[in-house]
Amino acid sequence: MATDYIVVFCTVPDEDTAQKIAHQLVEEKLAACCNIIPGLKSIYTWENKIQEDAEYLLLIKSRQMVFSRLEDRIKEIHPYSIPEIIALPIIQGNKEYLKWIGENVEER
Repeated sequence: MATDYIVVFCTVPDEDTAQKIAHQLVEEKLAACCNIIPGLKSIYTWENKIQEDAEYLLLIKSRQMVFSRLEDRIKEIHPYSIPEIIALPIIQGNKEYLKWIGENVEER
């Protein structure tokens, strides 16, 4: 079923961090694929001040059953004290692609 699959959004401060997290998640079979999107500008409130930062966005393709482990792993290696880790369900998708995600993410 498509809703077994998720896309996780995670912002990071730079390309090195994006690559480090992406490689770890794929190597550890917590993600089938991570896309790194440069050129993001984030505007947000932090410590009662409006902040504006250049960031990168990771789009992480995974499965709901490993989300807790994926979240814990990102928190271990992410430089932010409160990283953005938001999962959205995939409600429709190419069946062969979803099967490929399933084959490359381990439940353990």
